[in-house]
Order: sequence, then structure tokens, then C-alpha cells
Amino acid sequence: MTAQEPVTRQHGNAYNIFILVLTIYSLAVMVIRLFPLDPDTQSLLGIYDNVICLIFIGDFVYNLAGSKPKRHYFIHQRGWLDLLGSIPSFGGSGFAGLLRLARLSRLARIGKLLQGKNRKALIDDVLKNRGEYATFITLLSAGMVLSIASVLMLQAEAHNADANIQTGGDAIWWGLATITTVGYGDRYPVTVIGRLIAMAVMFAGVGIIGALASILASMLVPPAATEEEKAADQAEEDADRAAAAADTAAILAEITALRAEIAQLREAVTAGRT
Repeated sequence: MTAQEPVTRQHGNAYNIFILVLTIYSLAVMVIRLFPLDPDTQSLLGIYDNVICLIFIGDFVYNLAGSKPKRHYFIHQRGWLDLLGSIPSFGGSGFAGLLRLARLSRLARIGKLLQGKNRKALIDDVLKNRGEYATFITLLSAGMVLSIASVLMLQAEAHNADANIQTGGDAIWWGLATITTVGYGDRYPVTVIGRLIAMAVMFAGVGIIGALASILASMLVPPAATEEEKAADQAEEDADRAAAAADTAAILAEITALRAEIAQLREAVTAGRT
């Protein structure tokens, strides 16, 4: 009995690039948290770090479920390091922060996969799967704009006595309302730097919402047929038309033959009577 070949979950290049960029971004957040920042900023960065942890846990579960045997991914592909690097740091434990270094394993694995792709193959994949790339890029851009803008806004506004964006929760709420172009107006910047940040988020939000609307429309509306698909459809229609014409001709031939037989029978009957 031969041993079964191990099966691992395969991802598209768009998914791998998304996880790769998110891993690099999470490591940057980890480094920034090492600096002496005020408690509100540390708490805000912790929220975003835990959100990234939840995404990585989903990636771990997805990879583990698609691996046979599961120990192949967990042990041989160092999935256990993926799990360690995905543990949320609720409570601000320094030990949990050190576990973020385990994400270097995911970074190395995905980087190795992408290095095996040549530039032309990646370009062809982008052109072939534009919708998938657009979805991941849009979601990644929205998350990065929201997190960076809210942290910068908190830094710009928190030390102003007249500001109403004083906590990490205020910054997140302002960022969500602005990036989605809702703009409730209950949280707004009062400093010059804060307003400049808000202007950048407004422009980015318009682009992100437009991209999301375009992606949604592409999901609901079937894509236009390519020239190859049109040519194949035309060839199929021509073949169906030719087959229908052949069937019609065969039916007409049978009718003609039947008429001839009926005429012969009629002549024979007439001759018998006489």
C-alpha cells in the first residue's frame, strides 16, 4: 500500500500578496508599539493588532482545513508558528507581543512562493484575475488608511483642549464615518494637521467606496464576453444552424420519397381496377 501524498491548501497569487502585505504591516505595527507612546495610542494600535490576529487565525484555520494530513501543514510547513503569531494580546501582555515574531515564518513561506513566479506570469495572473486582485487591494487599502489615519488623528488632536477626538474609540469612529463618506459630524478635527489628515481620508474614501461599488457591480452583472468566447459562440451557432439545415433537408427528402411511393401505389391501384 503506497503512502498518500500530502495535500496542502493552494492559494491564488492575489491572496498570497494580501497576506504578505498584511504580515509586513503587522510587523510594522509591532515595531511602532515598542516606542514610548501614550496609553490611548497604544490601546488603538492594540485594537488593530488584534484585528489582524483574527484575520491570521482565519487564515490558519483555512489552511489547516485544506491540508491532508493536517500535521503536514501544522508541523512540516510550520503552521504552529502561524498559530502562535496569531494569538491576540488582550490585556497588553508583553509575552504575547513577542509571539508576533512567529509571523516571520509566514512571511518567509509566502515570499518563497512568490519568488518562484516570474514577472510575466504574475502580470498575466493579474490581468486574468483582475476582480480578485481589486477586492484584496481595496480591502487592504481601506484597512491601512483607516488605521494609519486614526492613529495620526489621535496624535494630532488628543493634546488639544478644544478637540473632541480624545480616545482611540473616537478616532476609530471618526475614521469609519469619514472613509465611508457618511460624515455624521459628531467627531471632527479642530487642528490644522487633523484637518489635513481628514482631507486625505476623504479623497481616499471616495476612491475606496467607488472601487467597492465597482466590485459589487462586477459580481452582480455578468462580464462581457471576450473575442475568443464570441468566436466560440458564433461557431456553435453556425454548427447548430448547419445541423438544423441538414435535418430539414433530410426531412424534405423523406417527404419526397413518400410522395413518390404514394404515387406508385396509386398507379398500381388504378391499373388493378382496369
